[in-house]
Amino acid sequence: MAGWEGFSGINRGYVLELYERFRNDPGSVDAETRELFQRWTPPADDETPIGNSELPSHIAVAAVNLAQSIRRYGHLAAQLDPLGAAPIGDPTLRPERHGLNENDLRRVPASLVPSPLTAGAANMQELVAAFRRVYCSTTGYDYSHVFVPEEREWLRNAAEAGRFREPADPIDPVALLDRLTQVEVFERFLHRTFPGKTRFSIEGLDMLVPILDEVIGDAAEVGLQSALIGMAHRGRLNVMAHVLCKPYEQILAEFKDPVSSRGFREDMAWTGDVKYHAGAHRAIKDGREIALEISMPPNPSHLEAVDPIVEGMARAAGTLTDRPGAPKFDPARSLPILIHGDAAFPGQGIVAETLNLSRLPGYLTGGTIHIIVNNQLGFTADARDSYSTSYASGLARGFKIPIVHVNADDPAACVEAARLALAYRAKFERDFLIDLIGYRRWGHNEGDEPAFTQPMMYQKIARHPTVREIWARTLVSRGVIEASVPEALTKKYMDQLQSVLDGLQPEKDLVEPVPREPPPGAAAKASTAVPLNRLDALNASLLATPAGFAVHRKLERAREKRGQVLAHADERSVDWATAEELAFASILADGVSIRITGEDVERGTFSHRHAVLHDGVSGAIHVPLQALPQAKAGFEIHNSPLSENGVLGFEYGYNVQAPSRLVIWEAQYGDFINGAQVIIDEFIVSARGKWGQQPSLVLLLPHAHEGQGPDHASARPERFLQLAADINVRIANCTTAAQYFHLLRRQAALLLTDPLPLIVLTPKGLLRHPMVASTPRELAEGRFRTTIDDDEARGHAGDVRRVVVCSGKVYVDLAGSDRRAAARDIAICRVEQLYPVPSQNLRAMFDAYANADEIAWMQEEPENMGAWDFIRPHLEAAADGRPVRVIARPRSASPAEGSAARHARQQQLLIEAAFQLSKAGGGRAKPGTKPAPEQVAG
Repeated sequence: MAGWEGFSGINRGYVLELYERFRNDPGSVDAETRELFQRWTPPADDETPIGNSELPSHIAVAAVNLAQSIRRYGHLAAQLDPLGAAPIGDPTLRPERHGLNENDLRRVPASLVPSPLTAGAANMQELVAAFRRVYCSTTGYDYSHVFVPEEREWLRNAAEAGRFREPADPIDPVALLDRLTQVEVFERFLHRTFPGKTRFSIEGLDMLVPILDEVIGDAAEVGLQSALIGMAHRGRLNVMAHVLCKPYEQILAEFKDPVSSRGFREDMAWTGDVKYHAGAHRAIKDGREIALEISMPPNPSHLEAVDPIVEGMARAAGTLTDRPGAPKFDPARSLPILIHGDAAFPGQGIVAETLNLSRLPGYLTGGTIHIIVNNQLGFTADARDSYSTSYASGLARGFKIPIVHVNADDPAACVEAARLALAYRAKFERDFLIDLIGYRRWGHNEGDEPAFTQPMMYQKIARHPTVREIWARTLVSRGVIEASVPEALTKKYMDQLQSVLDGLQPEKDLVEPVPREPPPGAAAKASTAVPLNRLDALNASLLATPAGFAVHRKLERAREKRGQVLAHADERSVDWATAEELAFASILADGVSIRITGEDVERGTFSHRHAVLHDGVSGAIHVPLQALPQAKAGFEIHNSPLSENGVLGFEYGYNVQAPSRLVIWEAQYGDFINGAQVIIDEFIVSARGKWGQQPSLVLLLPHAHEGQGPDHASARPERFLQLAADINVRIANCTTAAQYFHLLRRQAALLLTDPLPLIVLTPKGLLRHPMVASTPRELAEGRFRTTIDDDEARGHAGDVRRVVVCSGKVYVDLAGSDRRAAARDIAICRVEQLYPVPSQNLRAMFDAYANADEIAWMQEEPENMGAWDFIRPHLEAAADGRPVRVIARPRSASPAEGSAARHARQQQLLIEAAFQLSKAGGGRAKPGTKPAPEQVAG
């Protein structure tokens, strides 16, 4: 081997070790090394010493490998379970596995392993012992999956130097005892005072509160302005009481559960939520309270559903949008903290979706502190039934997130983990995870009997002292406090809570966040027209590109035509995409920022949007709405990952944190919304009634039956309509580009005065259809119309015998039918806003056709889907006794046919049925009669 003499010491020893591996098992080394050793052998008498000693190099190499194994796998031997379960260990942590004994280790110099601990070690035996104290104690540092060398070295150095523990970073032991006493007494008081009431106690994981204290205090010191905490129900009350300082009076009043008699608005459907789901808010300042705003958004029982919502809130809190162009995100402004359950973290898919957002440009938040409150138990399921990984935190390894496992009965170790987490986040702007391993003192809820399923565990828990008791004994044994202090502290806080309870006035102390009422008629009064000269200037600005920018030739031709779309005010030249971009441009010019995300939104699923242009020569990008000179606010658009639940949750969080911004999420196809049903049900449509939140998130859902099969046909409007009540959402199905233009502008105008989520069923094949195009004048002088009458039929209203009412794409099929011109006895009217139902407009529209014998609702969807079941009673109320029929596909379990030919036939039958008057005869319906539907044959 050329240059063998150039290897010395540990390097020569390493080569010899590789050769020894090759001799024992050629497959244990890589192919290149194997080929080398097949041609070369080391000198037979070579036994390389280290330095000037007589130490064989293979012993040195083995000793180094042992030290590195402790660094890598020491967490497997750490005592992490407060209940005393033995760690699983690893053979590579034992000297004999490396062919070593204690005498060998004493012969090896510690300097072979660079570490802050090396200076205090006389030899490798002492260094290995020091490593064990760091890596195999009550903290398990799990970093081997962190592939960035700088991060990994920083993490190891922090652990080995003891940078965040005593004596380098002291803690106040008495203050910590005081805090633990507050936490424990609060739970004990509730348990005693409200027996049987569910509270999802923190007991067994009490150190969560001091950990949050430490993280939030350090966050304030490094200049963060806001912290957002997302958590499920375990320990939530305690965190709200002691981290967010929710008054004891408020919490105890909720336990009393009074029914307020003071101006309760039944029509607002304010029901609140059970106490362990509610959110809280706190701004800390002055003295010990630091200038930092802390928020905890409400979360339903869907445990991890709040994760992406908190991330979205943090993104919004850290984003500056008050200037034109791309918004600026500053990770130093906000800190998301997510508190997970040990069964939920690996078990719920939304966790993985949320973790995947952490390094994506449109979603990163500068690092999240994750804390798993690890009961070592689900509801009744053991860990072996809950996850396939070694730890509950195993999922995080795939995202290269550093993990610290810590015993929840070691307060000092927990505080160190908290400090390390925040420092890492501040330096690297990456996520960090603390696996806080404790236990659950009671059942899943306080009325549950856990010994039915975990009898051995709960025998241990019954005998096990609390962390407050453990810490108190530690301080007494150290001589830090007198033996009487712990009991005195307990009495102090118990008396304080009793005093609050004695003076409680539940109906006065219970403060529920009732959403404010919007001004009457706000939506109807919103001005959305934009003068032609202004539209023309915006259009010209949108078509401008940087000098030398090479737009794709196919797009360039379309953009050339686009320059003339506003030339003739009454020509139907404005298609859907043009109307959308002009709406966005005018909204930005009004000073409202816009955020749009979704799968493929930059181009648009149907290649219609092209909001981001790509230079075909240089690869440079140009975003016209970010270069708009008239803009007064920021614009951002991001292709999302292939996720609905996580991404929609993120956008919901962004929206409620920044209500003055227009936030839009577009589905690739409308039926993909199925993947986000939890976010819809638990947040978008119900958060106003449960928690007083006022979301205004916009959902664009492509929807229409076009022969593509059951998938991609339906955005499931029936589900949204089923959830529509108490004016909690707006649902629209527009038939023209101008309607869409005004709808978007109306939503932007109502963000602060009358905010509601907006669900828009958007077109697919109709995006470029001439009947959907609008005139420039309709944009410049019109407004959004909740219903649209049949202007042609109104000219001969006396001849009309049937009023066909429909919504969306099926109108174009009807209006474009060959039978339309001859059907003077048919009026085709449109409902553009399905909810809130425009009842007055419907009645006025029907009254105009006094001779009509019947009203027929027509839809493409099967009768059990679409809008029929929802809108029928509203049509009947407006029909003034005339029969109301439905023309629809037959009831079906599938939303559409699997055959394009069969679809076309069904569609034709629908059109024919609409233009064929009912054989049942006209006249007003008799009370109690029910007209038969006119289903199309299956």
